Amino acid sequence: MDAIARRITAPRWAGLFAIFSLLAAALTIGLIGPAERTPALTDALPQGAQSTAAAELAQRLPQASTQAAIILFSREGNLTPADLAFAGERMAALGAGAPVIPSSDGSAAIGTVEVDEPDATGTAEAVGELRTQAKAGAPAGLSVQVTGPAAVQADLAAVFDGANTRLLLATAGVVALLLVITYRSPVLWLIPLTVVGLADQLAATVATRVLKATGVAWDESTIGILSVLVFGAGTDYALLLISRYRDELRRHPDRRVAMSSAVVRTAEAIGASAATVFVGLLTLLLSLFPATRGLGLACAIGVLVAAAFVLFVLPAVLVVFGRWIFWPKTPHAGESALVDSQSVWRRIGDRVAHRPAAYALIAVAVLAAAGANLLRIDTGLSDADQFLSKPEAIAASERLARSFPAGSADPTRVITTAAPETVMAAVAAVPGVDTARIARSGDGVTQIDAVLSAAPGSDAARASVRDLRTAVSGFDETYVGGSEATALDRQSATTRDRLLILPVILALVLLALIGLLRSIVAPIILVSTVVLTYFSSLGLSWLLFTQVLGFERLDEGVPLLSFVFLVALGVDYNIFLVTRAREEARTHGSRQGMLRALAATGGVITSAGILLAAVFAVLGVLPLVVLAQLGVIICVGVLLDTLVVRTIVVPALALILGDRFWWPRRPADHSPVTEPEPQSILTGP
Repeated sequence: MDAIARRITAPRWAGLFAIFSLLAAALTIGLIGPAERTPALTDALPQGAQSTAAAELAQRLPQASTQAAIILFSREGNLTPADLAFAGERMAALGAGAPVIPSSDGSAAIGTVEVDEPDATGTAEAVGELRTQAKAGAPAGLSVQVTGPAAVQADLAAVFDGANTRLLLATAGVVALLLVITYRSPVLWLIPLTVVGLADQLAATVATRVLKATGVAWDESTIGILSVLVFGAGTDYALLLISRYRDELRRHPDRRVAMSSAVVRTAEAIGASAATVFVGLLTLLLSLFPATRGLGLACAIGVLVAAAFVLFVLPAVLVVFGRWIFWPKTPHAGESALVDSQSVWRRIGDRVAHRPAAYALIAVAVLAAAGANLLRIDTGLSDADQFLSKPEAIAASERLARSFPAGSADPTRVITTAAPETVMAAVAAVPGVDTARIARSGDGVTQIDAVLSAAPGSDAARASVRDLRTAVSGFDETYVGGSEATALDRQSATTRDRLLILPVILALVLLALIGLLRSIVAPIILVSTVVLTYFSSLGLSWLLFTQVLGFERLDEGVPLLSFVFLVALGVDYNIFLVTRAREEARTHGSRQGMLRALAATGGVITSAGILLAAVFAVLGVLPLVVLAQLGVIICVGVLLDTLVVRTIVVPALALILGDRFWWPRRPADHSPVTEPEPQSILTGP
């Protein structure tokens, strides 16, 4: 690494390397660009589940891409004859194949229109046009709303309309603001922001191209989450490198020698961190959900791109400029290094060193108490709970349920190749099924729509789905699908994913830390603290969700995704701390090594943690509950890890154990060691 560092910072090479790297990345982004993909109906469905089999078999039906849009006509009080006449005329004009159905209470009527569009974009446009036509000229006081599966998909697509651009701008804005606050320089922040921003766009291009080449699915949220991760992790790595570069400028008059030394001294920490995050994210390839597998692979690629840009491109760009880039706080050779200062972090470390056992016990007790709410957490979001602000499809579905059987807006679908009438009779006989009818048939496949009487998302509705599956289990190629069945299968699949992926990621991260530190005790402690942080963040976030934000349930996939991100990213700050502690312990011993490491890395790790927490909180700009919940949990977890675990728990445990913290490595040699000065970039070896 030393030879590479000297080469990319050399006078004749730094500028050329910086220009070539940035230009090559820009050309790749502009000429190749991210891959495009038409989402499949099964992207969000668990592999091997009945609902997935139903969706696949339904592709053989005529107009397989058709989805129902239900037009709801309602009024406070009873519908007037003019209302019913308008509804009938409007449905006929829209090409409805069935007459308008009035409710028994006289306050509403519904009609069904089939929307035949192959993708989410087409469905959203068709539903938008349908809403305009259905509402035009409605009598005063008559409410006309569109709901049903097609409308829900259209409203979901509207969430992601321009979402990646909004998310990217919000993320870049947050990063820029925090970099300005961190560096207190009018110029310096522009360089890491530009380099990481370019890395983000290149990561999107490379990741989607790899996903397409390998046949791995991805959805609308993948690129948004990828951008958040690349900006967060990439800026963290940049903060660590620039902090060390500033320190080395206080030791060396030649900025190129200083940068070369900074790259060499941070490469192990950044490389180990990126490798740990990469391995952790790859565990998502074990998921039963195709879109989750795509998210894991895309984010893993993104982290590698971010680390490569920070380690190789950022040093070359920075070294082109002089020390003035840090103005107004320009570092000069001969000034005291941060590790020797009495910073606030050193003073905190000295306090912890005075009574490490007490501090460790109190901090662990507080974290454990924060996680006490875990047993009270409920999971499973219905369609109505997916949005932060209620769209028309959900509002109409709730109004429809007041006058019609609750499942009318989104019936459960039984897809079969068996005798249709026989299967329909079995379906209609199931308790909890209000009505059943043959909706479509063709190519030997029949779709039977079963309207459930239970409210969507309720335990009773899912019990009815189980009863339906039992009732049709004796028929060949007969599967129960639809929203309620999918929710049931998602719950089962996410449970399986958690039981498999959580132990695997812990084992892989532990092995990665053992390889990095060549120790056993320290990795076990670091992984244990990250797991404790996860449970604490989940418990605290549940309080925020229920007491402040008004969420009653977590999405089933949120605990797994937040665990993967928190374990992978949370280990970063421990790696930054303990690698510096190991470096300092070589000459100052384990105790002073940890305290000096805390003094040297405290500021940069805190800045990085706050920045990463803020970046993930930006996911809340999208009006989807699942992304808001994921962002909040990771934000809380990163702050706990940065401000409590890395500042108090890990240093306290390391001080208690002393040299045993590094076991089975031999205790550090405490004798002074004079390190050779890096050779001048100008003269070479």
